[in-house]
Amino acid sequence: MNATIHSSDWKEAVVNASRTLQLINDKTISGILLALADEITISSPNILKANAEDLAAMDKSNPMYDRLLLNEQRLDNIAADIRNVAGLASPLGKTLLETVRPNGMKISKVTVPFGVIGIVYEARPNVTFDVFSLCLKSGNVCVLKGGSDAYRSNVAIVGVIRDVLKRFGLNPDIITLLQAGHEATADLLNAVGYVDLIIPRGGKGLIDFVRTHSKIPVIETGAGICHTYFDEFGDTKKGSKIIFNAKTRRVSVCNALDCLIIHEKRLNDLPTLCEKLAEKNVIIYADAKAYTFLVGKYPVHLLQKATAESFGTEFLDYKMAVKSVESIQEAIEHINRYGSKHSECIVSENEGNIALFDAMIDAACVYTNVSTAFTDGAQFGLGAEIGISTQKMHARGPMALNELCTYKWIIKGDGQVRE
Repeated sequence: MNATIHSSDWKEAVVNASRTLQLINDKTISGILLALADEITISSPNILKANAEDLAAMDKSNPMYDRLLLNEQRLDNIAADIRNVAGLASPLGKTLLETVRPNGMKISKVTVPFGVIGIVYEARPNVTFDVFSLCLKSGNVCVLKGGSDAYRSNVAIVGVIRDVLKRFGLNPDIITLLQAGHEATADLLNAVGYVDLIIPRGGKGLIDFVRTHSKIPVIETGAGICHTYFDEFGDTKKGSKIIFNAKTRRVSVCNALDCLIIHEKRLNDLPTLCEKLAEKNVIIYADAKAYTFLVGKYPVHLLQKATAESFGTEFLDYKMAVKSVESIQEAIEHINRYGSKHSECIVSENEGNIALFDAMIDAACVYTNVSTAFTDGAQFGLGAEIGISTQKMHARGPMALNELCTYKWIIKGDGQVRE
């Protein structure tokens, strides 16, 4: 078995690693991350070779192909992100609340790591670097269960990380990669008493599976069914740019646009709003009203009539649904019904409608006249992210260092007893 991979002995190993990690100061942790960033450049030939083997086994037409792909530029960007994380302030040991009770007892609420975090993710080897850097900086051990499509890439990446940890005299089990296959996933999701938190990163199917089968608390991230509502009072120039960017910048990511909603009074502008999408061969699934305004003005081979399945679908591809509505209230109802509580946008110049949209849309990120492509920890100024939480407990939206911490109460006294 490759030294990078763990089998049935991993549970005790990660708990022991978590205990040793609590004694490492932030200066050492930053040094490890900077060394890793340098090592990525040195080890890039081996990483790219492993990645090429993974890519060779995947059809290039698969939307996941772009997520799986690593190249020199992407590795350079990953190294830059890791250096950025190294320079961030530690989220640990912050006093969130402090009070002195009438009896003299001093109570403090202080940030601490979760301990051991399990990540279940699909064919995105960059996540391996992201997760490690954020978990290390926040004092957490990470247990990784990556997709089989990226198995060789992940083995190579984790091997590099563990070598750097050993160079610093640290326990390499601070990062643990599990074997491919469903058995390892089940083992992770049932590791009660060893793993403190599970974070799935992937599509709706993966997230639903993890939520249903995990016996460990789960923070749901990743699934993005994102809408842009072009309001009765929307600016066509702004709308065209936003729609094109949100849909086509990277179709395989969770903040990509899946459904354009348009007020029926602005259907005459629909061909203009969609015009540039044809350059990227975006297939449009339009409802009956929208379809009539696009026929003859959008390429016939890229225009189809919408079905029930067109709405509430995360396409992860050059595909987009179009829904016409009679009012902003109908748009809001559609989004709250079909969205995944990820990122939603309104294009409008009407402050009243914008305020209504902000108040009534149930999502982690609500945009006005801005592309949903900005839902990203780095773009939010958080340094990096471990995922986009689409739930409401503990964390919501981009999860970075602060969201990888919990807290504990520290109580100090001088012999006080309770009556």
